[in-house]
Amino acid sequence: QVQLVVSGGGLVQPVGSLRLSCVVSGVKIDLVTAGWFRQAPGKQRELVAGIGSSGTTNYADSVKGRSTISRDNAKNMVYLQMNNLKFEDTAVYYCYIYYGRDYWGQGTQVTVSS
Repeated sequence: QVQLVVSGGGLVQPVGSLRLSCVVSGVKIDLVTAGWFRQAPGKQRELVAGIGSSGTTNYADSVKGRSTISRDNAKNMVYLQMNNLKFEDTAVYYCYIYYGRDYWGQGTQVTVSS
């Protein structure tokens, strides 16, 4: 049974940093495509960053240069490090993997506010 459990998130000031973590069970993350999505109020869910089984990463233009997706194969975890946070980064963030079908973790709220 595949499960994704997200931690991190919260309230952070502009230009601050945050790390989101996602523990994956039921499948080895180095065998799947994983990523982070976010959904702001009134907007569609969008890809923030992704990491393929080969380790190749991709980022939304809006976070490129400010964010890093990584994984720890030993811990079976995926991370999203976000720096220089902006008001527009405020959203609910979701961990995602594709393993035959989409799997989603629970969302975690990230609020950027002064």
